[in-house]
Amino acid sequence: MFISVDARGWTCPRPVIATKKALEEMVDGIVSVVVDNLAAKENVVKFATVKQCDVKVVEKDNLYSITITKGQGTNEALAHIEVHSDTVYLITQQTLGQGNSELGAVLIKSFFYALLEKEPLPRAIMFINGGVFLTTVNSPVLEHLAALSAKGVQIQSCGLCLDYYDLKDKLLVGGVTNMYSIIEGLSSAEKAITL
Repeated sequence: MFISVDARGWTCPRPVIATKKALEEMVDGIVSVVVDNLAAKENVVKFATVKQCDVKVVEKDNLYSITITKGQGTNEALAHIEVHSDTVYLITQQTLGQGNSELGAVLIKSFFYALLEKEPLPRAIMFINGGVFLTTVNSPVLEHLAALSAKGVQIQSCGLCLDYYDLKDKLLVGGVTNMYSIIEGLSSAEKAITL
């Protein structure tokens, strides 16, 4: 089966939702998605990878052609990732806890240091609103987040939030996601923790 999705001019999460619907229509086959912005490309690729599909991307003339193959074995990109708990953290601010902001800055560093030492590691850490400052330039926890990412933890920052704070070109760890993927990640997790 072959389904083509022309998502040019669409903003997220619309390309991801269209990709999801196309994949749900088939047991085996190929979904071809064309998008014209980097955020949509990254979000469609991430979604298809999580669904254990094989993904290939070709960029030409500012268009991204994404070929998603469903039902053709496991995704090689997932084969090396360690097994994690089915826990997802949602980080909503750049400090931890209410009260003194200086103490909150110390606590957030301590939190990510301790999380790095915890076994099993979480499946994903998602950052929204002021939390996206932690995945961008001048973050006090970049070293810890990079180490978590290297161990297979998904680090995802809300694209709308990055745009709002003018940080999209300053993202240094993880990828860009959208609200649909955040909701799906939180609702599918065995345990979702919001900080």
